[in-house]
Amino acid sequence: MSSLSQTSLPGGRDEANQQQNLNSQQANLSYKSRIAKADLTNLRPYGDTMDDGKVQLSFSLPVSDGPEAVEAARQLAAKMGLANPSVVHHEDIGENFTFFVLYGNCQYAVDYAHIQVPKVETSVLSFYEVNEYIRTHIGRKVTILGACTGTDAHTVGIDAIMNMKGYNGEYGLERYPEMNAINLGSQVENEELVKQAIALKADALLVSQVVTQKDVHLHNLSALVDLLEAEGLRDKLVLVAGGPRITHELALELGYDAGFGPGTLAPDVASFVVQEIVQRGLV
Repeated sequence: MSSLSQTSLPGGRDEANQQQNLNSQQANLSYKSRIAKADLTNLRPYGDTMDDGKVQLSFSLPVSDGPEAVEAARQLAAKMGLANPSVVHHEDIGENFTFFVLYGNCQYAVDYAHIQVPKVETSVLSFYEVNEYIRTHIGRKVTILGACTGTDAHTVGIDAIMNMKGYNGEYGLERYPEMNAINLGSQVENEELVKQAIALKADALLVSQVVTQKDVHLHNLSALVDLLEAEGLRDKLVLVAGGPRITHELALELGYDAGFGPGTLAPDVASFVVQEIVQRGLV
């Protein structure tokens, strides 16, 4: 028995486990204390240690892979303001193009404590709460038209909001019994959307824009606002824009009532629309 190590005994195992738990707790507290010491008025990227500014950057260059290409990528990163840029991966992707991954240290900081970003302020209601809100405060079905307008054929975003099966565990607007939700699909011209809005007496229009090359989404979204104003409809309905490069601030600048970006779910949009209808007296 004396030849056995202490940790092979039941009591020894308990002591070893207790010490391991204690070490883990101390490490966790140490990590939390480092996070708590972050200066939000001088916020920099976090890589390995607080305020090291470590970032990862990737891009492609229209040149063949080789030492000169690697040096070109390093110099570009330095001109972007990264200190100690290092090319950690480079790969020929064909036809005189090379892909690069670099590490470096960001030399700049932002004052996070004073950042103010316009965002949708309405309370997010559940599926059941939205329907009850409509019955109580509007007293009729709410008609919502959704579409990807212009030449945009990417419907994944508008489908996630509109389709009955929904997305990420949330029903789409077509499932809401107190809504008449109509998904017009993709490549819907602005003129056709306005025509349908008039014919169906829409309360709200949801416009999805995924294609953003050469800012085509900005021109298309602005053109819709102009058409609605020309028809005298802009103040009579709720206008919402959505897409991967849409923010609430941008939507407001373009003349929309709200903008929703990635991660938006049907209750987010539904909650805003029904509360906006009531707030503006569009019942």
